[in-house]
Amino acid sequence: FGSEFQQALALPPALAVGCGRRAALATRLLGERGARTVQVLDPRLDPAHWDVVVAPEHDGLRGANVVTLCGSLHPVDEAWLADARTAFPALGALPSPRTAVLLGGPTKAVRFDRGAFEVMQSRLEHWLATSGGSLMVVGSRRTPRALAQLGRAYWADTPGLRWFDDSDGPNPYAGALAWADRVVVSPDSVNMVSEACATSAPVYVAEPGRATGRVKSYLDELLRRGRIRALGKHPDAFTAEPLRETSRVAAEVMARLSR
Repeated sequence: FGSEFQQALALPPALAVGCGRRAALATRLLGERGARTVQVLDPRLDPAHWDVVVAPEHDGLRGANVVTLCGSLHPVDEAWLADARTAFPALGALPSPRTAVLLGGPTKAVRFDRGAFEVMQSRLEHWLATSGGSLMVVGSRRTPRALAQLGRAYWADTPGLRWFDDSDGPNPYAGALAWADRVVVSPDSVNMVSEACATSAPVYVAEPGRATGRVKSYLDELLRRGRIRALGKHPDAFTAEPLRETSRVAAEVMARLSR
């Protein structure tokens, strides 16, 4: 890990927090030198090596020192959304209902390909035909170029925005979430679904049945809770309560460390 980490081993910090498997080695080594340790995500080792392990429920990790949450950790709360509305005021002037469309891409667990995109697009076209409004379409690093080109072409005449890379200007992801009356998400990203569910907007996932493994477990839990619905031909409106786990998890971690 380099010279700075060697210095940390020689004079360990009071607290070390890591996320991911490489960081798990660092926090484990620091814990052996006396630091208190918090490891985020399943380290694939006995969680007893750390003081606290924070893991999504769908990872299936359990233990006396394991704190679980529904989805992923993220910063989305009322203050974050207010800042985003301030940063992207023009989005608030778009025709209502404003629909944020968050696009990921294919993964090992979810086959989100052109066929899946075409199904999503056709259902959104039906929404636009019946209720009008605008689309704020935001891609991610995993969105294939072919899907980005389709997104630009299909919705070229629809009010709103299309963002797929830096050539489209500043990333409006936060603004789209903050101004959305409803959110549509591809089924491949736990992070995007978690952040969408932290708003007060209804969230619709395109073909959640495409997901497998842990992603499927996560989406099934949100469907059971009624926080998301499958994207259909009609925007089946429902009242949504923001699902925000980060502050609860932080309080639990602090309480466990204080004990």
